[in-house]
Amino acid sequence: MEIDKNQLLRFTTAGSVDDGKSTLIGRLLYDSKSIFEDQLEAVENTSRKKGQEGVDLALFTDGLKDEREQGITIDVAYRYFTTPKRKFIIADTPGHIQYTRNMVTGASTANAAIILIDARHGVIEQTKRHTFIASLLQIPHIIVCINKMDLVEYKQETYENIIAQFEEFSSKLMIKDVRFIPISALYGDNVVNRSKHMDWYQGAPLLYELETLHISSDINKIDTRFPVQTVLRPQREGFIDYRGYAGRLASGILRKGDEISVLPSGFTSRIKSINAGDKEIEEAFAPMSIAVTLEDDIDISRGDMLVKKNNQPEPSQDIEAMICWLNNDAAKPRAKYTLMHTSNEQKALIKEVVYKIDINTYDRNNEDKDLKMNDIGRVKIRTTKPLMKDDYRENRITGSIILIDESTNETVAAGMII
Repeated sequence: MEIDKNQLLRFTTAGSVDDGKSTLIGRLLYDSKSIFEDQLEAVENTSRKKGQEGVDLALFTDGLKDEREQGITIDVAYRYFTTPKRKFIIADTPGHIQYTRNMVTGASTANAAIILIDARHGVIEQTKRHTFIASLLQIPHIIVCINKMDLVEYKQETYENIIAQFEEFSSKLMIKDVRFIPISALYGDNVVNRSKHMDWYQGAPLLYELETLHISSDINKIDTRFPVQTVLRPQREGFIDYRGYAGRLASGILRKGDEISVLPSGFTSRIKSINAGDKEIEEAFAPMSIAVTLEDDIDISRGDMLVKKNNQPEPSQDIEAMICWLNNDAAKPRAKYTLMHTSNEQKALIKEVVYKIDINTYDRNNEDKDLKMNDIGRVKIRTTKPLMKDDYRENRITGSIILIDESTNETVAAGMII
């Protein structure tokens, strides 16, 4: 299969504290020659000042002075690099238990997740936590890198024992594709180049896996969903009677002449024209930004949705979602929030916390229902107007919501409709 050299792969890295995420990313950048000369020189100088003989690879990602002084990376950092075969965006997320929300943020658009395991410690609670989140967000590919193999004498038995531990708990989750690679990020074993110390490993190094990974689009191509962002009424010559509806096509395809329904009103019409920029086109597909006109004059505003007449979501004011609580303040019972769903903004309240998930054991906690920062739970939400929603597993765009605190305007939760 020929790889599209312009294709972009988004992947996230996750692991426990000191599992070597920063060193691994530094090794990827360094060995793939994706470091600018001035960056390399700065890191070499810093490494020398710290009394290190070689280059401290972690410094390529630990960009903030305060972080370096503390010896930890404490936020989601996005890194970009390119090889002759593919372009990459890395979301480097913290390993601390209290930063679950950061992994949810960093992994929400990822095509793949790299989960690091320290070969000395094997599968720990954080491994289960990160794997659960990757499963919840339906990341298609998981690459488990068993790091620090140099500290266990590159033993095949250690590697195979950790695979068995991982497969035992991950069998309960909905994961499509899992791959295992034994590595030493510090010395570069099986990161960009094959390891001379692990002849028993017959697989490819990490970079090759990333370069050849099949990126299956997470865009739903079947269900046409066009959330209206704004109504265009230009008052200039040639556009006096023009009334267009602009937005980004969330999923599916729209063609000139298609019979559509406007939700939530239920009025029907046909697509008269489709414009992408200044150009009129015959059809549009997700995720194109377009403006459409209709054959009938219908009252449409921001937050409405155009769908195919014979393929519609079921509008509802009562929804259930798995949410990750992002805010320092706990969820308030029956408190009102602003709910954002595509271009739709409306008032909503959490009617009930059905259960919280113990994401170390995957057990449902039906007793303690207080949602605090980094908690994940199933909730029932009531909205003031019908929501044109799909299940998250069917459509990542129309299946996603966020909740905003009305008083502080802070984003307090991110959710996946079920």
